[in-house]
Amino acid sequence: MNIKKICVLGGTGFVGRHLTSRLANHGYQLKVLSRHPQRHRNIEVLPNTELVGADVHDATVLLEQFAGCDAVINLVAILNEQGSQRFKSVHTDLAKKVIEACRAAGIKRLLHMSALRADAAKGPSQYLATKGEAESAVMQAQDLAVTCFKPSIIFGPDDNFYNQFAAMLSLFPALPLACPDAKFAPVYVGDVTQAFQTALEDDATIGKSYELCGPRVYTFREVIEDTARMLGLKRRVIGLPDSLARLQAKVMGWLPVKIFTTDNYLSLQADSVCASNGLDALGITPQSVDSIMRMHLADKTQRRRYDALRKVARRG
Repeated sequence: MNIKKICVLGGTGFVGRHLTSRLANHGYQLKVLSRHPQRHRNIEVLPNTELVGADVHDATVLLEQFAGCDAVINLVAILNEQGSQRFKSVHTDLAKKVIEACRAAGIKRLLHMSALRADAAKGPSQYLATKGEAESAVMQAQDLAVTCFKPSIIFGPDDNFYNQFAAMLSLFPALPLACPDAKFAPVYVGDVTQAFQTALEDDATIGKSYELCGPRVYTFREVIEDTARMLGLKRRVIGLPDSLARLQAKVMGWLPVKIFTTDNYLSLQADSVCASNGLDALGITPQSVDSIMRMHLADKTQRRRYDALRKVARRG
């Protein structure tokens, strides 16, 4: 397929920012939809990129914005329900609206972001179940040229995962951890975005779903211990028994900022590892956590030490 102009949903999020940058700098014309474009002016400086204020959950708006595009990429997702955002509407209902808008606008190519262990029937959490429902709807749209991606935890210097735990480890000498034996294969955001670009440029990927994983499988405990090591910190990780993990999720789920909820706990019951790594099939060599995050976290440690010394100097 000759893809020139792409409409991106979720283009202002973590993966979206990296993907739009990659595609824009490879000559694609992009239309990035956002409910709050004023918060994402950095997107506008990308070449060949238009940032449009739009409600992606409005089917009429989708049809209007898809007009004239050759492909659509849907990255929209939430990790927790908050305010008016619900898993079903954000994952399942939106995916179905995107399918119908693609059909109405005459767009054949659709790339969709799902998640490892997403399963409409067996997903242990609402996140994974609704992600699974969305994936099923997309893959069953036989009249569209669909490619689906199912990543493990995605990491990068500006992620919310490693950086969140790095901040916690910097503050506390010990960290109580739910589900310490849950498994992940963290995948670099640059490898994920390369997978999307490869799919756009290779029609052999049409109709396929790719699991995306990094080169190493970690337990949750190992993720935290490895983060502490990269920060140069000695920290104690306390694995919680299941009863306390459930209680921690319930209590933290009441907080205004959703760091860990019961649905997150349920998602951790399914190991986020690949049965077959799609990066290999796409000719992409996965980057390790250590090769990307070690220097980033070391820089954060150095800046923290410099700030501490500067405060001491000011007091003197």
